[in-house]
Amino acid sequence: MRRPSAPYASSFSFGPGSISSTLQALIGANVVMFFAQFLFPILTDAFGLHPAFVVRSFWVWQLATYMFLHGGLFHILFNMLALWMFGTELERIWGTRYFLKFYFVTGIGAGALTVLVSMLPFGFTRQLFGVNIIGASGAIYGLLLAYALYFPDRPILLLIFPVPAKIAVTILGLIAFYSSLNEAGGVANATHLGGLLVGYLFLKGAPMHPLAEVKYRYLKWKISRVRKKFDVYPGGRAKDYDRRVH
Repeated sequence: MRRPSAPYASSFSFGPGSISSTLQALIGANVVMFFAQFLFPILTDAFGLHPAFVVRSFWVWQLATYMFLHGGLFHILFNMLALWMFGTELERIWGTRYFLKFYFVTGIGAGALTVLVSMLPFGFTRQLFGVNIIGASGAIYGLLLAYALYFPDRPILLLIFPVPAKIAVTILGLIAFYSSLNEAGGVANATHLGGLLVGYLFLKGAPMHPLAEVKYRYLKWKISRVRKKFDVYPGGRAKDYDRRVH
């Protein structure tokens, strides 16, 4: 027989709870690549995001691989801690499939936006063209935005002060925007800002692919034709009792 638990026993937990196998795989891949960078420094050059290489040599894989590289211990520690803290609850809400889709769309989208921005004819953007951008921060900022939209009033510890999630993400976004105007290579804050933008567009249902938008418009047009053909009315007032509905 098992003894009943003590009536005054209490438990204490830190963070959002247990970590899923999906997050374990993501964090594990980042940690493995972090140590591999020290053993094989060429990995940082080959898989980091170089806008110049993407444009001139078409090294498009860098748009995804840069997310698994980091520039230092505190860099990967903050990103993986944020991935666990905010990603755990979002995965519970969305499910694993949608969570992974959001994570990679925001990360890759942030990298693509950084490449596009680096091609603009301005001094503070052209300096991005030749740097090596690494880190999962683009996707992490997308998760921060999603968390703020789902839990706007939940407190987040920013430095030493707890502030609502919506305010914390706004502050982080403004810092990223200001820092992107004075980018000095390494980890681009412009990519952080790109993660916020892509995450917002994704969650608001903005078309992320031109072909998908064309398909949506075509399907909507076909449904409209069918309704007219069969005289289908979406609804009416009480006095419309004599209106035929097929």
